[in-house]
Amino acid sequence: MKYLVLLAVLVLGYAWWRSQRRAEAPPQNPPPPAAKPQDMVACAHCGVHLPRTEALTHGPRSYCCADHQQKDAR
Repeated sequence: MKYLVLLAVLVLGYAWWRSQRRAEAPPQNPPPPAAKPQDMVACAHCGVHLPRTEALTHGPRSYCCADHQQKDAR
């Protein structure tokens, strides 16, 4: 019987120690805010979608690279 009481005291002491240790842990850094959504455009030559800020434009048409812009201009 005394071993059962000793085991119960040890389990309770371990549970209390773990709860105190978790309370002392520093809070984790929050994740960085998500980037704002960007307007997407399709390449007039191949159809791939890319952000408007990365696209090459020629008039109302957008292109993913200079090669496609040159090929479509012909």
